[in-house]
Parts: sequence; C-alpha cells; structure tokens
Amino acid sequence: MTAPTSATPLTPYATLLGFTRYVDRTGPTKATFVGGLRKQRASRSGFNPHGQFVKALKADVAFHTGGTHLAQVADLVKPRWRPLYQALVPGATAWLESLGDPRSVELAQTRDALAMLGDLPVKINPHFGVRYADGRAEAVRLHFDETPPSEEATLATLHLMARHMDAVLPHAEPVLVDVRRGTAHRMPTDAKPDQVERWLAGEAAAFRAIWSTAA
Repeated sequence: MTAPTSATPLTPYATLLGFTRYVDRTGPTKATFVGGLRKQRASRSGFNPHGQFVKALKADVAFHTGGTHLAQVADLVKPRWRPLYQALVPGATAWLESLGDPRSVELAQTRDALAMLGDLPVKINPHFGVRYADGRAEAVRLHFDETPPSEEATLATLHLMARHMDAVLPHAEPVLVDVRRGTAHRMPTDAKPDQVERWLAGEAAAFRAIWSTAA
C-alpha cells in the first residue's frame, strides 16, 4: 500500500482588493491578514455584500437615469444589508452627479487581468468602465470601506490598474472611487512608476513568503 500523498499546497494568490489591503498594513498585522486570506481561499468561502449595489450603480450609468436605481436599491436588499446600502447611496449618487449630464456618459465593458508581481499573481478586476462623449474613458474600482482609502492603497490600486490597462480597457484612465464620500482618486501627477513598481515588488515578495509559512 502506498502512503497517502499530502495535499497540494495552495499557490500564493491575491485579488486587487486583498493585495492593496495588505500593503496598507504594518508589522505583525500583515502576517495575520495574509493568513486570513489563505484560509479563506482554502475553504473557498467569501461573500460580496455589494453585488446588488454595483448592479444598481452600473444600471444608472447604462440607462442614463442619474441615480434612480441607486435610490431604490436599499429597499430591495435583505434587511441586514439595508444600513450598509443606505450609508453608500448618498456618496455614490454624488459621484454619479459629478460625471455631468447622464446622457453624455456611457457604461464601458472592462475585462479582468492577471498581474504578476514577481512570482505573485494579482487579479486586476475593476468594477466597470465609463466612457464620455469626448472619447475619454475611465476604468473604475470602487472603495466601500468606512475609512477613506490610504495614500498607499490608492497608489497601489491605480498603478496596478494602469499597468494592465491595455487588457482592462484600452486607453482608459484608472480611477478609484471612494463610494461613501463620493470622491474620485486618480494617479498623482508626481507619481514615479519605477519607484512604485519596486515598492510593490518588495511587498509581493513578502506576501508570498508569509503565505508559504502560514498554517
């Protein structure tokens, strides 16, 4: 009789959200966070409470309805999620209004991409794209947290999206929308891509090392 083989080890992997939340942490909390991601992946657990919210926001862009779907969505979700949705709607509506005349903005299809930071695969997954009447386009990633996105998380998100924009939405600009506050973050004009790339490569190497040693 042959001895049973050990389970295949989980390959290190991160989503854009997971990786940018990781770079935002310091010290021992980084290891705790990566260990949690690893366990979540092993159990294939996870639930996205924002799904219906994103659909409503996309519908308002696609149908040029200026917030009609957002105004209704909190009443359509399960009661446990209503406080969350009610907290998100005002800021999202403000961002939607900041785009200008609803008829001048179209919903654009984005595609996911797989970034490699050294040996670490990171899934780049914007929520959707918008295209303006003048031809400009933006790939939009939404930030739902109660606290605003940090400078580090914002820079990492925008850099990684820009790095793979040819696959995500060609010729578009990456935008991180802080939903609760209705504000849009774009790449700082003084950002140095080479420095950001080196910083993220170091973070990815550490992420991979922690993943490999996590129980």
